[in-house]
Formats: sequence, structure tokens, C-alpha cells
Amino acid sequence: MPEKPFVKRLERFRNAMALQGLDAFLVAVPENRYYLSGYEAEDLNLTESSGYLLITPGAKYLLTDPRYETAARQEVPDFDLAVYTQGLPQVLPDLLKSVAAQKLGIESNFLTYQRYIEVRDALGKTRPNAKIVPTENFVEQFRVIKDRDEIERIKKSIRLTESALSAAWNILAPGRSEKEVAWVIEKAIREGGGQAVSFPPIVASGPNAALPHAMPTDRRAGRGESVILDLGSKLDGYCSDMTRTWTAGEPAPKLREIYKIVREAQLAAQEAARPGVESVQVDATARNIIALAGYGDYFGHGLGHGVGLAVHEKPGLRKADPVPLEENMIVTIEPGIYLPGFGGVRLENMVRITETGCEVLTREDFFYDW
Repeated sequence: MPEKPFVKRLERFRNAMALQGLDAFLVAVPENRYYLSGYEAEDLNLTESSGYLLITPGAKYLLTDPRYETAARQEVPDFDLAVYTQGLPQVLPDLLKSVAAQKLGIESNFLTYQRYIEVRDALGKTRPNAKIVPTENFVEQFRVIKDRDEIERIKKSIRLTESALSAAWNILAPGRSEKEVAWVIEKAIREGGGQAVSFPPIVASGPNAALPHAMPTDRRAGRGESVILDLGSKLDGYCSDMTRTWTAGEPAPKLREIYKIVREAQLAAQEAARPGVESVQVDATARNIIALAGYGDYFGHGLGHGVGLAVHEKPGLRKADPVPLEENMIVTIEPGIYLPGFGGVRLENMVRITETGCEVLTREDFFYDW
């Protein structure tokens, strides 16, 4: 990605810092680090960070360990690099002293308590009267609206996911196990150039399809059952996410019924998604159709979520926390009905909010028109 988007993003971020009276900010969330700097390393787990950004009105530092030093110098040459061999406390006190931090913003929804203690102690050593200011979604507020480059990257990720879905769809047949199909999906994404799957594929057949986040098992699909396929890829840093529901041969009458209801709810929600409409209204559009059909108790999750650098990000489309939709938000529309002991249906498209409505980004195929 060219440098220009990062420069603009950093400028907006610093303006937001100024409005909150922050003179320093420690960025720890991997997607936020990338969004502001272009630093691509990912954390191996929550307690093992590949680095931090320390942003002030006039300085920008990348703090990392020797494993990432060479990559950091190549990926973010315009950031000052601070390399630690004994953890964040080794370099943070001197940096906080050099930037004269008085109000340090942190990502309170991400830092572990141990890491918070390290930051607090580092600040206390050098600026005893300074304050730590907990924030939530401080960087994420900017990630909600995608720029042109991000939209193109997401579209490419979607194309890769669609090719993986096609590969899985083509080998699906009664007797295929969930694990077999999941492996076809992962293999297709990797061989298609993906960095990774954006989440472990969900392949859920028969009664397992009543579990919204089922893990693939050795269970084999039977005739007339539903198989939920929920998959996504990560390509050039950006994620995608889509779901279709497959069945072999003539579906059971109940399955046909709920499939039609879910598809109707999805199409209605897509029609309702436009700038100025609140997220809760779009959720309600789909939810009301499912409830009026008598299945309201069997649609327990939100209608959708944002997708970008992370597969689940702001805004959420659910019953609570209304957010006005804005142009160039990218969200999923994924209603479902899940009947314990029987099975279920979920259908998911990714859409971009446009000036007048929404653009469906995922191909309108792999649907049944019974």
C-alpha cells in the first residue's frame, strides 16, 4: 500500500488525540498498528506482542523485539525504531520521558492487566504526575469507513473466498465429512494466494447446522439435510466472510421453509441498508420477517458486522447499540434460523454502503430458488 493513506490516517488520529487532550498514545492492537503505520507483523497470542506504536503530536515510534527488527525497518522506515530484548519496560520509560507525556492514551479493551501495570509503572518512573487515559475503539472509529484502496483489497479477498466456496460446493455430496470439506476450503484459500483463512471454516451438517459456530467434525452429510458453509480469507491484510447453505437432493419440507424465510430476510435487510439508517433498523428488518414466520426464538445472533483488517469489527448490526450507517462502511448481512436437533440455515453477503443504498459485494449465486 502506498505511504499516503498512512500519512492521512496518522493525521486524523493525531487530531483526535488533540481533541481528547492526549499528548501520547500507545497502540497495541495489531490491526490498529497496521492501519496507522503499515507494520504487518501479527501477534502470536494475546500475551506475546510483535510491537507497539507510540504516537505523539511530533513523534512516532515503533517498539519491538529483535525478531521483527529487520522487517520493521523495511515496512515502516519513517518511524523511529526502539528495539527491546527484555520486554516493553526496557524502552518505554525513556521514551515516555523524551516525549514528556502527561496524558497517555491506551487501548483498555485490549491490553492485559500485566501489560497495563508495565505501562503504568513506566509512566510513574518518568512522569509521576502524568495520567493514563483508558480508551476504547479510539483507532477503530476511523477503520469503520473504508477508503478506496481498502475497498479494492476487500473485493479481492472476497473473490478468493468465492473461489474456495466454489471448490467446496463442487465436491459436496452425501457422505462427505465436515472435516473433508473444511480442508478443501483452507487448501483453496492458501493455494489461491491467501495469507490465511480469516477464521476457521464452519462446515456444519444436519443437526450440527443448528450450532451457529459449529466446529467441523467427522460427521457425514446426509440426503435432504442442510450443510452450512461459513468461510473467509485474508488477502493483502484484508478479510472477507460469506456463508451459503447447501443441501443434497430434495430438502426436507421444514428445511425448504426456513431457507425461504432466511433468504427473504436477507434480501429485505439488503434493501434497507443505506446511509442514515441506523444499524438496529436493518437488524429489525430481517428479524421481524423471521419472527412473523414463527422462528424469532431461533435467530439469536446479530444480523451482521463490519469486515476489514479484522473479520469482526465495527459497526455491529444487532438489536442494541444503534449506529447510523455511512457511505463506504462494509458490513455483512447474515440472518439465520437454527432448530436444535434438526439443523439450520444461514445466508451471508458482504455489502458496501453506497451514496443511495448498498452494493452487494459477494456474488449472488450459490443460492437455491425453490
